[in-house]
Amino acid sequence: MQPRKTDLAHAALQAHRAPLDLRQRRALILCDGQRSLAELVALLGGDAPALIAQLQRDGYLHAPPVASPATMAAVAPETPARRRSLAAARLYLLDMLALQRDPVAARLHRLLQATREEADTLHAFRLALAQLPALASDGYVQRVRERLREVLPESHLAAVLTGE
Repeated sequence: MQPRKTDLAHAALQAHRAPLDLRQRRALILCDGQRSLAELVALLGGDAPALIAQLQRDGYLHAPPVASPATMAAVAPETPARRRSLAAARLYLLDMLALQRDPVAARLHRLLQATREEADTLHAFRLALAQLPALASDGYVQRVRERLREVLPESHLAAVLTGE
């Protein structure tokens, strides 16, 4: 099962004022039709199956076939409620940069995507966060920083979020 966004979801993500909470927006951004439910659970946490099922019922996601939350929970690995990972933070920031329709954001996306070493990834994070205020609204930038604060390993928080 690889959920993907509907037209309603694309419109809601672009509106920034849609009736979605931050967790629902994150899930929609990550549901690109390429990630499996297991990958989404690893990125979003153990309650992702119920969240995905709700977004499907609300018309934001397509996923063949629609499984019940109980069935979807059976494929979910046991994960801590707050999983921190450099990989999850990288994927999130890549998705956020991809949503920006700007050549600077595209360049930052390619830079972050090309990183392989931890130090290079952290440097790309800092560059992206320094440029993001010029590309997006203050609220958007704040939401991105909040999410990174949640998913980055604690050992990397100071190195990435120093400009606050």
